[in-house]
Amino acid sequence: MPFPPPPTVLTETPSLEQIASVVNRSQAIRQLSTNSATVKMLSMPSLPRLNATMHVERNKNFRLRASLPIVMGAGMDMGSNDEVFWFEVPEGMSKTLYYARHDQYRQQLERAILPVDPSWVMDALGLVQINPANVDAGPVQRPDGRYEVSSMISMPNGIFHRICFIDPNAGHVTDQYLYSPSGQLIAESHASQHKYYEQFQCSLPHVVEIKLTPNLGPPLEMKIDVGAYTLNQLLTGETDVFAIPTSASHMVDLTTIAPEAAAAGQVLPSSAVNYSAQGHPAYPLRGEFR
Repeated sequence: MPFPPPPTVLTETPSLEQIASVVNRSQAIRQLSTNSATVKMLSMPSLPRLNATMHVERNKNFRLRASLPIVMGAGMDMGSNDEVFWFEVPEGMSKTLYYARHDQYRQQLERAILPVDPSWVMDALGLVQINPANVDAGPVQRPDGRYEVSSMISMPNGIFHRICFIDPNAGHVTDQYLYSPSGQLIAESHASQHKYYEQFQCSLPHVVEIKLTPNLGPPLEMKIDVGAYTLNQLLTGETDVFAIPTSASHMVDLTTIAPEAAAAGQVLPSSAVNYSAQGHPAYPLRGEFR
């Protein structure tokens, strides 16, 4: 179906409250679902593009299953529910499931092999929210016209910072950068080909690139292309679509992996923005104050 062009919803000099109000319109979207997605693992260039299905349900429910077009099952399974998240990959003739409880994993992000859980992917798909109470810098207008907003995210091991770039007209988030308390860029997403969903008065990206860079272990980078979405309805008859899979012959609790193994890249198969997390005098917003 054709999509109407997004209307201009931001003024020339929007306030933080105006930007947050526009970005947060996606709160009306409780579910995202597609059976027409593809996934390219950019960090594994030898792996061909995978056909994928993806189902999202706020706040922690997520399922992305991708496989080769001909050989079903020869791909990956990434998911999350209220208690646990997982990443299942084929290894030889078998499959290995890496998993962790959200609460336990948040306690050791500084030595984790994945710096965030799949809820970061949900935000990258256009569901990110901005809480003005957590904003410590911005909005600042960049030379390209987009607005930049920095938010603090409190975690057990310190304060993380999330930088959002926001389209100056339609008000959707185009890029996100997540920094650890030490100032290391650990996750980023780049969204494009936004479509305006008039019923919800917000735009969703149909192409998303995600890069995760843990403190230990190799980076994970992927590109998700979505043909079409169904909103507030799941395109699946599975009642347990957000249940952790049980068919893998090997299961690894990510909270038990030794830091030495992660640093050596022995766990998962194999454009930064400079940032200093020392507070306002060094925040990374490089636009012009309005």
